[in-house]
Amino acid sequence: MTFDKMDEGVNKMCTEKKEEAEEAEEVEEEKEEREEEMISGKQGWEEDGTHQSWQHFLKGACMAMLRTLSVLLSLLVPAHTTRSPDCGGILTPSGLRYLAEVSKPHAESVLRRDLMDSPAPAPSPTSPSRNQIISVKVDKFSLTLIPDTGMRLSIEVDLGITSAPSSTKEMRLSILADLHVDMNPEGNLELVTSDCKPTLEEVQSTEETDSKSSGSDVDKQINVEKICLEVSKLLLFPNERLMSLAAPFPITPNCQVQYLPLAAPMYSEQGIIISLQTTFQVAGAAIPLPVSPVPFSMPEPASSSTSHLILAFSEHFYTSLFSALEESGALNVSLLSSLTTATLAERITQMGSLFQEDLPVVLQAVTRSSPHVVLEEDKAIVQLFLTAQIGAGSSPFQSFLSVNVDVTARLQLSVADTRMIISVAAVEDIELSLATSDVGPILAALLEELFLPTIREEVPAQINKVLRQGVFLPHIASFTYTDINITIHKDYVLIPCNLQLEARTGEARTWE
Repeated sequence: MTFDKMDEGVNKMCTEKKEEAEEAEEVEEEKEEREEEMISGKQGWEEDGTHQSWQHFLKGACMAMLRTLSVLLSLLVPAHTTRSPDCGGILTPSGLRYLAEVSKPHAESVLRRDLMDSPAPAPSPTSPSRNQIISVKVDKFSLTLIPDTGMRLSIEVDLGITSAPSSTKEMRLSILADLHVDMNPEGNLELVTSDCKPTLEEVQSTEETDSKSSGSDVDKQINVEKICLEVSKLLLFPNERLMSLAAPFPITPNCQVQYLPLAAPMYSEQGIIISLQTTFQVAGAAIPLPVSPVPFSMPEPASSSTSHLILAFSEHFYTSLFSALEESGALNVSLLSSLTTATLAERITQMGSLFQEDLPVVLQAVTRSSPHVVLEEDKAIVQLFLTAQIGAGSSPFQSFLSVNVDVTARLQLSVADTRMIISVAAVEDIELSLATSDVGPILAALLEELFLPTIREEVPAQINKVLRQGVFLPHIASFTYTDINITIHKDYVLIPCNLQLEARTGEARTWE
């Protein structure tokens, strides 16, 4: 199962827009040539200075100015960026069943409010007593997947009805509706209901009146149209909850992540498939990130999977995450060495004349190029490319060495609630090379002996400190993830998990 069809549709739309722009540009150039001919030809400037010649000249000059202004304004319009998914998820049939289970109490609450609060119809000659709904109980609430179409919602409601203190009857209200998720003009997903078909039939009665006429009175009391509207808004995925999927989530104080749906979901036998594109914001502004050279393909889930939801993240997602952290400055760290200027002077003689007092040595590391993440089977690797200014003092900081530091470290992934915890588990390789020196040439072996222990210990610690809050996963408000199993594959990460509706304190878990 892939996102390729969605990706091709989006790219096709961008290509068509580009072709339309090129055609418009050619038409404008032809128009410009004709107007230039008018200005310079027989209808252009003439020596006799007639009023008509002046008009032609001024008209041509104004048109030229407008064209120039149009070109300048067009340069200010941002070009369309290619939209390509880098993560996504599959809501499985098991997940649909769970959503139906937690939606059932809320559906009962909504129907009870709509039906029991409705005024009873006035008595009629055929039915002299008033029918009143006294109980509403949802007996069945189910959701089934319809491949290539959407979902089928089935609700069966038992109604208790009385027309007199001693006469009661039970009726069955059945609601059958087709559901699907669309993308609205604002780019948010919203639930749409179609073909809502409610039916009402009598199950049991203790009165001897004409059941047909009394049933007709109940029909008048039940606002069928309102019931169908409530199904679309309140039963499964309330639209206000779906909007939370695209909300920005914090990573660091000045860096946020946002998951944007690319299109309406697709429906297959495996489940409901949603493709997402990740954007990152630094100080409130979206940062440009390179588009993945290879479109992300959603892997086929195992047919025996009982998980409610399967999240998938591409290698490009993790590289973009670390690139965003680099852009925000979060990967620029200060590393405190166990060395001091005095102990360092014992190994580097030129150090003795730089500092009059013994000061702790500090490594101020900044990124010199973008990080890169590589995913292999059961293994995630991050590559960091830093430059460390080695010096001492605080005001001002005096640097005497500059060292290029290339770190290759293994990442550990876990999930807590709705956050993915990323940490540096172990450093696999570090390469040091001297960039500049104010204390003469230094052998590579001496560089490693003096500074490698600090870098090996402090770089993972500082990166883990930056990522200690975790990265929020795509999720809908009021739900958290449980029974999580993370598997790392070549080029992607799979996170099968179960949904759990969070309960408010002192309340049962219902979709409210």
